[in-house]
Amino acid sequence: MATESFTEPLPLDGVTVVSVEQAVSAPFATRQLADLGARVIKVERPDGGDFARGYDTAAHGLASHFVWANRGKESLALDLKDPRGREVLHALLEGADVFVQNLAQGAAARLGLDSAALSARYPRLVAVDVSGYGPEGPYAHKRAYDMLVQCEAGLVSVTGTPEQPVKAGIPAADIAAAMYAFSGVLAALLRRGTTGRGGRVEVSMLDALAEWMGHPLHHTMHGGEQPVRTGLAHAVIAPYDAYPTADGDRVLLSVQNDREWRRLAEQVLERPDLAQDPGFATNAARTANREKTDAVVAEALGRLGADAAIGRLEEAGIACARLNSVAQLAAHPQLEARDRWREVGSPAGPLRALLPPIVLPGGAAPHMGAVPALGEHTEALLRALGMTGEQITALRRDGVVR
Repeated sequence: MATESFTEPLPLDGVTVVSVEQAVSAPFATRQLADLGARVIKVERPDGGDFARGYDTAAHGLASHFVWANRGKESLALDLKDPRGREVLHALLEGADVFVQNLAQGAAARLGLDSAALSARYPRLVAVDVSGYGPEGPYAHKRAYDMLVQCEAGLVSVTGTPEQPVKAGIPAADIAAAMYAFSGVLAALLRRGTTGRGGRVEVSMLDALAEWMGHPLHHTMHGGEQPVRTGLAHAVIAPYDAYPTADGDRVLLSVQNDREWRRLAEQVLERPDLAQDPGFATNAARTANREKTDAVVAEALGRLGADAAIGRLEEAGIACARLNSVAQLAAHPQLEARDRWREVGSPAGPLRALLPPIVLPGGAAPHMGAVPALGEHTEALLRALGMTGEQITALRRDGVVR
């Protein structure tokens, strides 16, 4: 007898998330939940909504941050400073599984929307507070934008060249907090399955990024010295850097041990004498003589085009990569070969978007819904709560909803 094929549902199918969110950290966390099947209701201010909507107009007139972090959500434009707006929110929370907020420190508590208040009122609710520096301590009320937290966490001090520290080119603090909030929600939902209670989740951007600083932090605390900034080079391994090729590209290679160095010297550099030369034979020697090591590698790769250099390095079993631009990432052959691109709807029409990194073979396809317009789902959500057209019209007239 032939067995029927069965597609596993998305793991968060049936989970409802309500989020009072802005910028990147909370929106990116709830987008992960939406991708895995959760229904995400995004509560925004009626007067402009999530301020990330106005960051730029690069995505066919829409803001690139907003497009990236907000697909698959329903937008409810609601004034939470008005008691009627808060009544609507609490009506939604009656049937919600998760609440996420990243308002300015103290704002959620003033509205009664902090995790402590909501957990007491809704015992099954997973209530998430995402903040810059945590709920207490001398930094609790400081403004916490991504680059500020990158600085406070020391990330900027280890990124860049010996002469110039630089911030990460992506919002690393926001993303770190988002991913811990995402995993915290999953853990709390799993616990609720055992205990029946949701409970609180607290994530701060500083805590999250401090965790990601684990290597330089432990190197400094236990080794006594902070790792030096080395640009694209590795602080304690050589050669491990990007080198220019004859056609103007740059190829990064990494030699992880002395056996690989011997192969590099013999098969790529065509300098077998360097395999046993005391000035190059060990990683300690190569790191001490970094300028000479880099010069030898640069001379050899500088005679080759990028494709030829990569071909020769791969044939020798040396780890390597092309130093791609963002445009080259968008056209990356590996992403194309693995069919990683999809289209999502938006107020500006279809937009390309990557599938989420979590792959669940044999399961339903990720939910990649449209990027919502501000207040696009307000009326449908209010009607689902039992409001009449007259009531909705009155709320619109008073600016409570949009």
